[in-house]
Amino acid sequence: MLQNTGKLAGKTLFITGASRGIGKAIALKAARDGANVVIAAKTAQVHPKLPGTIYTAAEEIEALGGKALPCIVDVRDEKQIGDAVQLAVQKFGGIDILVNNASAINLNGTLETPMKTVDLMLAVNLRGTYLTSKLCIPHLLKSKGAHILNLSPPLNLNPIWFKNHTGKNHVFLKFRQSNDVSSPPAIHTAAMDMLGGMDVGKRCRNVDIMSDAAYAIFSKPPSYTGNFVIDEDILRKEGIKDFDVYAIAPGNPLMPDFFLDEAEGLLQNLGEQKGLPDSGKGSTTSSISGPIAETFNIIKGILNPDVVKSTGGVYRFDLSGEHAGVWYIDLKNDAGSAGCGEPPVKPDVVMAMDSADFTKMFAGELKPTMAFMSGKLKIKGDMTLAIKMEKMMSMMKSKL
Repeated sequence: MLQNTGKLAGKTLFITGASRGIGKAIALKAARDGANVVIAAKTAQVHPKLPGTIYTAAEEIEALGGKALPCIVDVRDEKQIGDAVQLAVQKFGGIDILVNNASAINLNGTLETPMKTVDLMLAVNLRGTYLTSKLCIPHLLKSKGAHILNLSPPLNLNPIWFKNHTGKNHVFLKFRQSNDVSSPPAIHTAAMDMLGGMDVGKRCRNVDIMSDAAYAIFSKPPSYTGNFVIDEDILRKEGIKDFDVYAIAPGNPLMPDFFLDEAEGLLQNLGEQKGLPDSGKGSTTSSISGPIAETFNIIKGILNPDVVKSTGGVYRFDLSGEHAGVWYIDLKNDAGSAGCGEPPVKPDVVMAMDSADFTKMFAGELKPTMAFMSGKLKIKGDMTLAIKMEKMMSMMKSKL
């Protein structure tokens, strides 16, 4: 891991979304140098699903030797940002570094994403980043070591990342004295738990790799600007060779983050996009034998109340290809059930794909996230439940 050098002693960092996750990790890294940190985030009271508040983060910062200023800030609110900036200047004498970390994400497709959600993502990811930067820049210009750091997925215009995700592509801006940092493998945060379930963390890196990469950037002169960097790349240039220290579960294969050329290779291996099969309501399987039936026999054998409790969803599978038909898995009611035909209750998720890919997916040879990103898997309904299917698939892998 990258060691602290004291470079940030006395510097003031304004970090949005710093009550938890990557934002808080960057704050704690700076605190070890004796930095001043403005925690600009929304959570002032304990959240039922997410850890930490601006006040608990402030306590952790000060325990490490830093100074903290917790501010209730919604980056959509110009007055709240402006007030926090003025408080920071009054308390610490200025602002040296801005970290635009606050973000909003939704993984559903275009038709399943309401405009309210689209407006939220644009207001936070685009307008909030622009507005916070605009209000901080007058003070950053007075600093001898100013930086703006935007946390974001990589800016990759390769069409493979756009053709299936027009409803949730990100827009990022560049600012004077600004750098963007991204990560190749996925980073484990509370948001990842909410999107993919607790087990997803085993294939992620922890937030420390992002805080170390941010620290490396902050240690550079202001002339280091206008860069898009990957955390692992910049840390290698700093002499870091052992990246297992950043793994949640060292030795486990890492899940690649999206929008990177390395992940593109995985997508290309999965094949070209297929259309949604037309297997309307009432469709039946063309055969109750074969690999699909065998897969469902295994599924029935591993169903239990614990799996049902941890998943909480009813799935319908519209399969095309050689073994076309409709199948279901109920992981929401009683001890669970699975079989051929329509589910006994309205499904929460409809997953459409080729029957051959279905077999691969449940054999652990094809991850649902990768299948979805490549267009092999079409999903209607709750995307988080679709991701949770990976837990069952990991249980089945040992049975096949």
